[in-house]
Amino acid sequence: MEADAFRAIALGFEGVEERAHMEHPDFRVNGRIFATLHPGDTRGMVKVSPDEQRELLRTHPEAFEPSAGAWGRQGCTNVTLAKVDVRTARAALLVAYEGALKAPARRRRKPRV
Repeated sequence: MEADAFRAIALGFEGVEERAHMEHPDFRVNGRIFATLHPGDTRGMVKVSPDEQRELLRTHPEAFEPSAGAWGRQGCTNVTLAKVDVRTARAALLVAYEGALKAPARRRRKPRV
């Protein structure tokens, strides 16, 4: 899978916007990040629950790994794009998207002056 395909899947869900976070693209719904693309476009991240993360790691250990530290323990899961097929990536992105939809909407911060 290429980064453009990952991006297209994420942006294909209703209400998603692409923004930037820490100098790389992220995908949000209700103001909540549910996926990102890492610099270099070889890896992405999906934010799923810890239980959903365990299932991804169990069924596709070559494609998914927990993000570092507390982020990973909370369900942030790295995706190696070259090792994931479109169907699996779409399923993981959908789970992440649905999780973000269920969470309360984030308020937008006012820019600091």
